[in-house]
Amino acid sequence: MASVAGVYARAFADVVLDDRLDPGRAVADLRAIASLLNQSVELRRVWENPAVPVEQKHSLLNVIAQRDGFSKQARNLIAILIDHRRTHFLDAIVAQLEKELDARLGFAEAQITSSRPMTDTEKRQLETQVEKLTGKKVRASYDEDALLLGGAVVRIGSTIYDGSVKGQLERFKEAISS
Repeated sequence: MASVAGVYARAFADVVLDDRLDPGRAVADLRAIASLLNQSVELRRVWENPAVPVEQKHSLLNVIAQRDGFSKQARNLIAILIDHRRTHFLDAIVAQLEKELDARLGFAEAQITSSRPMTDTEKRQLETQVEKLTGKKVRASYDEDALLLGGAVVRIGSTIYDGSVKGQLERFKEAISS
């Protein structure tokens, strides 16, 4: 499944960048279509049913795309998925597309956990430090964990930067015990 999603995601990322589309809007269009597909059993049955003529499937897609204002490129991707009976991969394609666009545009997703709520100024300062560290623009999401005692833990992919008091105490304990 990952390879099928990856092929379509990379191809659509090429279209987004070559046509200079807004990456956020392109992803939002596909997310909205995926949401419609997940919510409507009838729509899923029509688009996945080989007995329904392709022209009817495309007509339905055109009505939906026009009603909801989806880009021509997003509409075309869905038409290709319908033609190849791969609409069930749409959620995986959207997830892979987000990763692909982030990589090509130089973004990193950071999960930041702090011991207390951070002010907007603190968030900006921390994000700036992470950007300098990674060399990428950062999209951060925030959580709180009082067990950290103080400081923050930043996770970018599989890399963890632990600047928490709890982490420092654990490293200090390891140093003493060795």
